[in-house]
Amino acid sequence: MLHLSTFRRGGVHPDDRKELSKNSPIEVLPVPHNLVVPMSQHLGAPAQLVKARGDEVRRGELIGQASSFVSANVHSPVRGKIVDVTTVRLANGATCQAAVIQPDEIQGDEFTVRHDWQQESPESLLATIRDMGIVGMGGATFPTHVKLATQGKKVEALVINAVECEPYLTSDYRSMLERADETIEGIRIIAKILSPQKIIIGVEANKLDAAAHLEERLATLKVTGIEIQPLKMKYPQGDEKQLLKATMGREVPSGKLPIDIGAVVCNIGTVYAVWEAVVFHKPLIERVVTVSGEAVATPRNVLCPVGTRTGDLLAFCGGSAEDADRLISGGPMMGFAFADENAPVTKGTSGILALKAENIETGVCVSCGKCVAHCPMGLMPNRMFRNIKYGRYQEALDLGLLDCKECGCCAFICPAHLPLVQGFKLGKKMGRRK
Repeated sequence: MLHLSTFRRGGVHPDDRKELSKNSPIEVLPVPHNLVVPMSQHLGAPAQLVKARGDEVRRGELIGQASSFVSANVHSPVRGKIVDVTTVRLANGATCQAAVIQPDEIQGDEFTVRHDWQQESPESLLATIRDMGIVGMGGATFPTHVKLATQGKKVEALVINAVECEPYLTSDYRSMLERADETIEGIRIIAKILSPQKIIIGVEANKLDAAAHLEERLATLKVTGIEIQPLKMKYPQGDEKQLLKATMGREVPSGKLPIDIGAVVCNIGTVYAVWEAVVFHKPLIERVVTVSGEAVATPRNVLCPVGTRTGDLLAFCGGSAEDADRLISGGPMMGFAFADENAPVTKGTSGILALKAENIETGVCVSCGKCVAHCPMGLMPNRMFRNIKYGRYQEALDLGLLDCKECGCCAFICPAHLPLVQGFKLGKKMGRRK
């Protein structure tokens, strides 16, 4: 009998809805008529625009320079001309500077020369990852060169996050099926940088065919030292702290990082981006986005340039239904609801969902304790929310508000449908101000 690991405390079991797009192979979006490329596509300081209106740019050319250690370069996703420099509102509500690029009619493939990374030092590989603007592709968008610069700390385990536990999203699943060899080489590149004692790929049970395919390719390529660990289906298993509990049996203490327990976690999409960066010196200028939801005519997994407008992606998938209630960037549990179809795809856009209306009325807290029982971080969401509601932000912080991952388990299970996660976001913001 197959043993499936998981984290023990809390968690929920939403309908995964992956059948809408899981059988859709990755399709390439035709180059849109223009692209809006934001300078803030990563956690940390925005990149500094180094080009001006009227400049011609090559595909992969640097247009935004990282402005601090925790920042990331931004590159042009196409060959074309910068026709405007504007301020854009992203799907998460933030605003930043952006370059509007009009692509040339003829686009070339500038990244065909393969580089022998095995002859390079870990420092050289890390510099390439930095220069190519690689960030976490699972949604957090933390600059990858910062994560992999472990400052001499010993790495016991490199854990590859192939969980993709958010409902609807299947881009990582398709990548495992269609890009297995490249992904395996990407893992080897990261392993050369970190020298981990062991490597674990965590895959949930609804993707066991992808896990079997990776096993087969590892055997064919004669690659050893990589363990594939099947996991039970439970949300939020893709959170790195929960993933480390499931795969290593260790808990990251409050206020600490995975490296403090000897682990580094990388999303499997990030691994592929590292492979492209190191092997072909290709910047992170495109990504696979799952376009799905009951209000999408033809759900698909689409490889599209960074800066693609949401409306162009939806049109490629047959458009959204008239009764579409809302758009979500990312997954329905931790994603951002937005309404502007001009919002661009960024490096962290794992999915665009169009969902139909739900008639849900908000009630009052009845102190049932379900949110407490299902919180994977062991917090008391009901008490934190009550303190935030009445402006007692410090009391909420004292209850561990900053440890909240905003995973949405509490809101999902709440019988009163309280906007708990929105409250926690507000509480963190106001608490930091005070």
